[in-house]
Amino acid sequence: VQLVESGGGLVQPGGSLTLSCAASGFTFSSYVMSWYRQAPGKERELVAQITGAGGWSEYADSVKGRFTISRDNAKNTVYLQMNSLKAEDTAVYYCYAHRTYYRDYWGQGTQVTVSS
Repeated sequence: VQLVESGGGLVQPGGSLTLSCAASGFTFSSYVMSWYRQAPGKERELVAQITGAGGWSEYADSVKGRFTISRDNAKNTVYLQMNSLKAEDTAVYYCYAHRTYYRDYWGQGTQVTVSS
């Protein structure tokens, strides 16, 4: 099983980034997929999540209207489109796969730094 994030980097305030998480080794479409983030000295927090078929999603209040989560089950990939980035969005972003009664999986994380 693998969850491999990509797309992180350094971006100026107000800029955009799209994170990708490529999954393998499990039935991707049966899992709720989430993005979490962890800033230095802070606890890991849920950013967004999306159901297996992609029909429902949820966002943290701090990112509503700026971030969009989506998934492509044919490609076993979940995305996080991040717009209007702020310094407080700086964190390591993690992909997370969850399915009730089954084992959960975490990716290794990708660094997002918002700075001028």
